[in-house]
Amino acid sequence: MESILTSADIPFVMVDHHENPKSYADLTFSEPQISSTSEMVYNIISKLDHSKIDSNIATCLYTGMMTDTGSFRFPSTTSKTYLIASKLIDLGANHSKIHQNVYDNYSFNRIRLLGTCLSNLKKIKNLPVVYTFLSQEDLRKNNFKKGDTEGFVNYGLSLKNISLSVIMIEDKLQNLIKMSFRSKGNFSVNKFAKIYFNGGGHHNAAGGTSLKTLKETEKIFMNAIQECKKDFEA
Repeated sequence: MESILTSADIPFVMVDHHENPKSYADLTFSEPQISSTSEMVYNIISKLDHSKIDSNIATCLYTGMMTDTGSFRFPSTTSKTYLIASKLIDLGANHSKIHQNVYDNYSFNRIRLLGTCLSNLKKIKNLPVVYTFLSQEDLRKNNFKKGDTEGFVNYGLSLKNISLSVIMIEDKLQNLIKMSFRSKGNFSVNKFAKIYFNGGGHHNAAGGTSLKTLKETEKIFMNAIQECKKDFEA
C-alpha cells in the first residue's frame, strides 16, 4: 500500500508502541511502555466513543493484544492489559476460538519447516545465546508461504539459561537476510539490531536485515556477539 499512501494528500496519524518511531505523521501517538498497538487503539477508541467497539472490533483488538504480548506473557503485559482483555471478552471476543485459530491452525509444511529450523539450532559456547537459520533451499523444500516462520525465533528462549535467540532467513528474491531477535532480561536486542543489522524494535524483541550471504551474516553475527559479551554479564 506504500505507493497509494505516499500519493494520498491527507493527514496521517501514527499509533505505535515501538521505541523511537520515525517522524512522518501529522499526529503521532507513541507509547513504548504499552503492551501492544492494539491496546493503544482500544484506549483511543474508548476516549472517543466506547460504544463503537462491537464484537468484530473486540475480536480484532483482542487478537492484536494476544499476539503482540506472546499470549500475555511478555514483560510489557500489565494488569491494565488484562483488564482490557476481559472487557473485550465481555464485548464479544471469543478468546478460546481466537487462540485456536491463531496457534492451532498450522499447515503440515509449516511444522516440517519448524523441524528444519530446530535442527539448524546452534549454541554459542560460554554465552547464553542460540541462533538458527533457514536457507532459501530449506524454504523451498517445505513449500514455504509468507508467515510460516512467525514465532520460530521464540523457541530458542524456551531453553534453560538462554537469554538471546536469533533466526536468520535467506530471501533471494529481495537479496537479503531477514533477522529476528528475542531476548530475556537486560540484553537489548533493539540496540543490538540498530548497531549491527540496520534494524530495531523493542528492548526484548527486534528485527534487522543483512545484505551479505547467509554464511557471511553468520560470521558478522558471531563477531557482534563477542563484542557484546559484557552485556550478558550486566
